[in-house]
Amino acid sequence: MDKPYAITLDPGSSLANKTGAWRTARPVYLDRLPPCNHACPAGENIQGWLYPAESGDYETAWRLLTQDNPLPAIMGRVCYHPCEGACNRGKLDESVGINSVERFLGDAAIKRGWKFDAPKLESGKHVLVVGAGPSGLSAAYHLRRLGHRVTIVEAGPLAGGMMRFGIPKYRLPRDVLDAEVKRILDMGVALELKRKVTDIRDTMREGGFDAAFLAVGAHIAKRAYIPAGEAAHMLDAMSVLRGM
Repeated sequence: MDKPYAITLDPGSSLANKTGAWRTARPVYLDRLPPCNHACPAGENIQGWLYPAESGDYETAWRLLTQDNPLPAIMGRVCYHPCEGACNRGKLDESVGINSVERFLGDAAIKRGWKFDAPKLESGKHVLVVGAGPSGLSAAYHLRRLGHRVTIVEAGPLAGGMMRFGIPKYRLPRDVLDAEVKRILDMGVALELKRKVTDIRDTMREGGFDAAFLAVGAHIAKRAYIPAGEAAHMLDAMSVLRGM
């Protein structure tokens, strides 16, 4: 036979032989959430910023990453990276080193002095953020991107919250923490240290705030309450970490 079998069939036999019935169906595109994105507590568009990072366009990758998470150099050091446990590549050989790439991009931004873009329009609204920990700093960042004026009020002497007082310096160098905090403040976010908010309504009324975000954190240590009798004095983890 000189021709393939399907070509020798009559046009009317397609339905019987199932060689052409598929021509009446159209493919449907489904936009599914990748498992790494789904596992990320920060909701990062991981596959989105990995693509330009792989091609060497590191600043574009960093800007895509920071659309969701403004603290990549910090998260690249302290995040427990559940994204890598969910990575599809792990079923073939090894998961993509997402956390290491995030740290690399965060460090590159600090080294090269990349800054966040200022908001294009001002909303005229003023938001109070109580607490300068990771939640408060992230809220201030996203609010400022929307054009709102933001003032962070922190009871402690320095910004960072549990990132500063709950993570040892060898795990999170303070110069890295300070650099990422400063980048957020450089967007026009005001920071007031050593000021404790005791009455949120009075503070909002006195400052003329339109809204407030409470990010007071969780600075209370858990105790095991193990009977120790006359044994040596036992310190909780928070007391130890604050002294480091």
